[in-house]
Amino acid sequence: MKQTLILASGSPRRKELLQQLHIPFTVHVSTIEEIVNPSYTPSEVVMDLARQKAVDVASHHKEDIVLGADTVVVYGNRILGKPKTKQEAIETLTMLSGQKHQVLTGVAFVSNAKVHTFYEQTDVEFWPIEQDEIVQYVESGEPMDKAGSYGIQGLGAALVKKIEGDYFSVVGLPISRTIRELKQYGFVY
Repeated sequence: MKQTLILASGSPRRKELLQQLHIPFTVHVSTIEEIVNPSYTPSEVVMDLARQKAVDVASHHKEDIVLGADTVVVYGNRILGKPKTKQEAIETLTMLSGQKHQVLTGVAFVSNAKVHTFYEQTDVEFWPIEQDEIVQYVESGEPMDKAGSYGIQGLGAALVKKIEGDYFSVVGLPISRTIRELKQYGFVY
């Protein structure tokens, strides 16, 4: 019996990446409250959050493969989440201006009560950014639902000097590795 792939995420970017490769899937957004274990490293955090989402959705789709994912931005050893206010977005972007930071995306598959997780890390370096550029970018609204207060696939691309690693992981899903891991996990499309 062929399994269905279920994306346990409402992220339009993750959905677009899967559609781009013509992978058949459906979306069932996890409704759990994400719990971050403060003793975890950033890589453990993203894998655990992806696992939490996938396990939640898999409880409703026991015969399918459920894909969960989570992305965080790390500067120093601090995880930078989505900004709650415009001022927080401005402060985050000011801190990242001219600096290198890491973007980690954790991925989890759940099928037949088995869980498989991995993560990808990409280093991102920003150009030095003038304060008026930061304010203008924040006023666009784009940073408000993005980890680290920017989207590399949108207007935020102008902030990025260079990346080392998987671009698609920064967008929200390391699609090439995800496909390979899915195949090893037994998913056929």
